[in-house]
Amino acid sequence: MTSKIDSIIEDFELLDNWDDRYRYLIELGRALPPFPEEQRSDQFKVQGCASQVWLVSEPAGGADDLRLAFHGDSDAHIVRGLVAILLAFYSDRTAREILAADPGAVFARIGLKDHLTPQRSNGLRSMVERIRADARAALEGAAA
Repeated sequence: MTSKIDSIIEDFELLDNWDDRYRYLIELGRALPPFPEEQRSDQFKVQGCASQVWLVSEPAGGADDLRLAFHGDSDAHIVRGLVAILLAFYSDRTAREILAADPGAVFARIGLKDHLTPQRSNGLRSMVERIRADARAALEGAAA
């Protein structure tokens, strides 16, 4: 069975030019489920992004198998696509897997690392750090 992130990587590798890859990135963002309006608050807003980005984590399970599901949104089309890639990469992993995972390899493999503006790259790092912070907080909460 192919994971969501593996399917996304395969799709990116089929696209030869960056116009098509950006269109695909935008399509990924459009395919995200609707984001609840009440969650478009400062509590869920990612700091350090030029665009508005919201991420929500939902922990499930016990301390030994604590998994996190994420959902999110952005007001910018390309950034929303980046959110979709991060959600495919991180959702439904254990908190420990999230802390050990390196999305940089995925972004390098699909070429996004070299084709993002510095502003978007900074925002992407902020989103990753937020996801990792949520995983650390979930682990601390489960240990308490």
